[in-house]
Amino acid sequence: MHRRSFLRTGAGLGIVAATAGLSAPALAQGAAAKTLRFVPQANLANFDPIWGTQYVVRNAATLVWDTLYGVDSKLQPQRQMAESEEVTPDGLVWTFRLREGLKFHDGAPVLARDVVASLNRWAVRDPMGQMIRAQQNELVAVDDRTIRWSLKKPYPKMLLALGKVNAPCSFIMPERIAKTDPFDQIKEYVGSGPYRFVREEWVPGARAVFAKFADYRPRQEPGSWLAGGKQALVDRIEWIVMPDAATASSALQNGEIDWWESPISDLIPMLKANRNVMVDIADPLGNIGNFRFNHTQPPFDDVKVRHAVMMAMNQEDYMKAIVGDDDSLWKPMAGYFTPGTPLYTEAGGEILKMRNIEAARKLLASSSYDGRPVTCIVAQDQPITKAQGDVTADLLQRIGFKLDFVATDWGTVGARRAVKGPPGQGGWNMFHTWHAGGDCINPAAYTPIRANGDAAWFGWPKSDAVEAARDAWFAAPDFAAEKAAIDKLNIAAVEAGLYAPTGFFLSYQAWRRNVSGVVQAPFPVFWGVSKA
Repeated sequence: MHRRSFLRTGAGLGIVAATAGLSAPALAQGAAAKTLRFVPQANLANFDPIWGTQYVVRNAATLVWDTLYGVDSKLQPQRQMAESEEVTPDGLVWTFRLREGLKFHDGAPVLARDVVASLNRWAVRDPMGQMIRAQQNELVAVDDRTIRWSLKKPYPKMLLALGKVNAPCSFIMPERIAKTDPFDQIKEYVGSGPYRFVREEWVPGARAVFAKFADYRPRQEPGSWLAGGKQALVDRIEWIVMPDAATASSALQNGEIDWWESPISDLIPMLKANRNVMVDIADPLGNIGNFRFNHTQPPFDDVKVRHAVMMAMNQEDYMKAIVGDDDSLWKPMAGYFTPGTPLYTEAGGEILKMRNIEAARKLLASSSYDGRPVTCIVAQDQPITKAQGDVTADLLQRIGFKLDFVATDWGTVGARRAVKGPPGQGGWNMFHTWHAGGDCINPAAYTPIRANGDAAWFGWPKSDAVEAARDAWFAAPDFAAEKAAIDKLNIAAVEAGLYAPTGFFLSYQAWRRNVSGVVQAPFPVFWGVSKA
């Protein structure tokens, strides 16, 4: 493993070196307090929050686009763009009313037809949206501020679907943009959120810039995750891409940047020792690592091959590669839901506890694997994926796979994983990612747990048993029935080799002491953040 390779290059370099060659505007005296310089987890290589489901895209999108509802820190959906909602007693017709005075960044008013077009595009790509779409009669604009969504059967989790934090979120765009095919990327980045995207200053691989939108009208309630008043307290947010951790650490300590989303564990003691730096857990609900199989291409179209990987994996190797030797920052898991939450189960998960290389070799030998190289695409500019990829490269070869290790960047992974063709035609066999624990506490917003084939998340697994158990959870009348459904879902997901969880882990964030308002959340919450 080469986690500490981050420390070998770039140590002591400042932000100027990291962004050399950019035509960055100089900050006038006094303007620095109005500009927040932030190092994101990865490069913002593309910017369509419906087409691209990477967290870095979602995180940037929360600045630019708004939603009808937003979940708060208690995971409860609250009104955001919506002024009111009504649902008929039979649960079949939802009527939503927009807040008055909402504007897009181009000056146009937000109208009901924009909402309709946006929800139609979102529903094609989102698992909860797909469920609603499958049972809708119509989604129409009644007038400029009123939307009516009529269904064939009730969907009680409607507000959660419209307010959830996991990607893709139901961001509202102008109708002309929202009419873009959901499988094609948008070309305009116009929203109605607290910040507008400064397209002309976007340099993928280096910088993205967001400027305060003067006409944004925040709600009056206190801000809480995606809910409440999104108070923009700085005029400008600059995302500075710094894939080298030593460079980012030096820049934070020197005051050249203000906030670092994902510092690696090796550097935490140094950052904690700096009196000008604050360090805290980023999200108490943590994260779940993911070894994602492509179920449509050999060799992982064979469940025996998927199971061979699952029984050989040692989650401790993955977790220590990500978070280091602090055992308090990670937990092993023999299931797919967030440890420590009510629905967590290890039913059927014995294979994830085996850690047996020899048994894996035997199973692989009895499978359809024919010795062709396995294309493993690994983002090297993302510490979490790089750490997992290093472990996997060793693991697969120990089991008996030939390996095609594609070291690339997170943006390329995001684009390539959408390709369904064979590896030789731009496709892939496996990649690594992770999922925020808040996304994985139940099946409602848990995109990677779907197993509905071509409509599923990248890897496109298909399991009728997984889908039936998921449906049973949605229909459950009480918690006992929910728990029984989740047990069945976990068993079915393991049997299908849906994906291989690499463990549960907590991660840090770090910021300068002159920055106030940073909170724990599944994503960086920029509203309410100020800089002295």
